[in-house]
Amino acid sequence: MPAGGKRKNITSITVQEFLERHGKDLELVTEHPVVGLERKIEEPSVNRPGLALSGFFTYFAKKRIQVLGNSEISYLKRLDPATRLGRFTKLCEHDIPCLVIARHHKIDEELMSVARERKITIITSPRPTMSFLNEATIRLERDFAPRTTLHGCMVDYRGIGVLIMGKSGAGKSETAIGLLEKGAALVADDSVLISQVGGELTTRSKDFARGYLEMRGIGIINVANLYGLSAIRPEKRLDLVVDLRPATDLNKVDRLGIKQKKYRILDIEIPLVEIPVAPGRDTARLIGVAALDLQLRRIGYDMADEFNRRLLEKMADQGH
Repeated sequence: MPAGGKRKNITSITVQEFLERHGKDLELVTEHPVVGLERKIEEPSVNRPGLALSGFFTYFAKKRIQVLGNSEISYLKRLDPATRLGRFTKLCEHDIPCLVIARHHKIDEELMSVARERKITIITSPRPTMSFLNEATIRLERDFAPRTTLHGCMVDYRGIGVLIMGKSGAGKSETAIGLLEKGAALVADDSVLISQVGGELTTRSKDFARGYLEMRGIGIINVANLYGLSAIRPEKRLDLVVDLRPATDLNKVDRLGIKQKKYRILDIEIPLVEIPVAPGRDTARLIGVAALDLQLRRIGYDMADEFNRRLLEKMADQGH
């Protein structure tokens, strides 16, 4: 099946966007007066500028957030005032996006003035340096992750993230309700936001639409009100794509499943199952079976392959 969704690559975020998204969780405080919020972070990682402060700027990662921890602060304090000012000034002249000072350390007012003059945001955090580095890197990787949006309904069924797709009126939301009644949880309805993080596809809903599902003839329903908070997931890894097909395609769909189809999203191939929708067919139950079959395949048990092997053995026996 052809690839789905228009790819969107994120090449930068502003310092202000970083603070708005992660400032609370990372306990970030901006030093006043606040300047440089419009500066761009262009790489999804952080950098400790120890070598730069020693005067070595070859391969300096100037597009990243710069973090001053115990080592950098101690080094600066050991320099004579003139050298310290010169090294710090040269660091700021490299057009860095912002400075984060870990463990609530302080730097001299003279150095603060240098950063302000060059419109560089100074941020402090009580976090230990490595704790901030690790957490910030994870969050930046998510911010810079390639992303796309697909029309469908995303659910978590017994630990398997299932994206239900199909033409308008195919019964995606009704099928999702059937899965919710079997213990599934809703991730997104109608518009599914997908990002590629760490070689996996992560799905979520737009914030304002989380927990809501539209059903033709009934309207918008609040899933938590009907099925409880456990029926909602803020995000889920995508494991399986289900394409709901018209009943007229019943004879066009693979019956044995020996060769599993794939659906490509953001350069990652996801197992695909095509299910014809017809009166009297319990589509939700069929998707449940497909999800459980995928779980078995992951631990090395392939039901279709086992059947095919038995069939070949039977044919071989009859041939003798």
